[in-house]
Amino acid sequence: MTVIVAAAAFLWWALVFAPWRPWRTDCAIDAARASLDDALTEVTALVPARNEAPVLQSCIAALRAQGPGLRVVVVDDESSDGTSDIAAAAGARVIRGRPVPHGWSGKVWALEQGRAAVETQYLLLVDADVVLEPRTVATLLRKIRTERLALVSIYPAPRFESFWEKLLMPAFVYFFELLYPFQLSNSPRSRIAAASGGCILLERGAIAAIGGFAPISDALIDDCTLAARIKAAGYRTWIGLTHSARGLRSYERLAAVSAMVERTAYTQLEYSLVWLLVCTALMILAFCVPVVGLFHPELRVQVLAVSALVAMAISYVPTLRFYARSPLWVLCMPLIGIIYLGMTWRSALRFYQRERARWKGRVYS
Repeated sequence: MTVIVAAAAFLWWALVFAPWRPWRTDCAIDAARASLDDALTEVTALVPARNEAPVLQSCIAALRAQGPGLRVVVVDDESSDGTSDIAAAAGARVIRGRPVPHGWSGKVWALEQGRAAVETQYLLLVDADVVLEPRTVATLLRKIRTERLALVSIYPAPRFESFWEKLLMPAFVYFFELLYPFQLSNSPRSRIAAASGGCILLERGAIAAIGGFAPISDALIDDCTLAARIKAAGYRTWIGLTHSARGLRSYERLAAVSAMVERTAYTQLEYSLVWLLVCTALMILAFCVPVVGLFHPELRVQVLAVSALVAMAISYVPTLRFYARSPLWVLCMPLIGIIYLGMTWRSALRFYQRERARWKGRVYS
């Protein structure tokens, strides 16, 4: 037991002292306080929308408030709830999407159809359930130009209203940063690349250079796959956290969070049973073993368990503080880790039931 708990402590402290510090939140950008004189006439916002009537109007209104010259295009991905009418009434140009061809995911196909209609130098890919604070686009445009980047992405702040959102959504961002360390993703010397599909600004020339969205046609983790393709082509990319973009999608129930995670969790493990077992062992070691160690009769085991839990807290508290959440939520991390592990197993079980993913009424076999 001493060896096992020591391994858990080593795992957490190795994470804390990793040179790339994946738990830090200093890779971040917010909308400039002062007005920027960057014209938005060279930016087209592309919004893929499938049955997004409840949130689409807020998204478009926020885009139109970014400044004069920004063009807004909504690709209606075969919606049945009046999405097109709402988009048109809000002042967006509407493209009615064609049926999804074999080998394409719905969102990526919508983006490809929208890309064909864009003539500006920059594309702003925005999810329909995301709202941007004023001057956010101008701030991103300034960054992509001054730092000579091809792709800039910000991770929208999730909702923190229901119990499950407060418990699980900060950890969702935290785990994303562990999988795609922002410092490595932003380094041209690293192969790791990441983006958040909620908000991506990219050069039209860069997406054209990789052949449009066709090379990632069937990607379920389309944002990170896109960033990887752009970076592999020799371009520079950047991702960061932000308070200037907010997600509107509600996750009132645990089932809603689970559905979101299940969509891509096993994809993240490359549909590998070996990686699933490795992931399970690591999660149990990281989140269960320290708690069990606290109740062991030997003092040295208890000390090692406390050491592991302290390192766990050190790595998670910055995310909680970034989103103005109470640091006391860190006490729930062992439970949170096991909940996410359960969702990962549900994702794997769906795959072995011949269902690769389910989202927005579509099933990818």
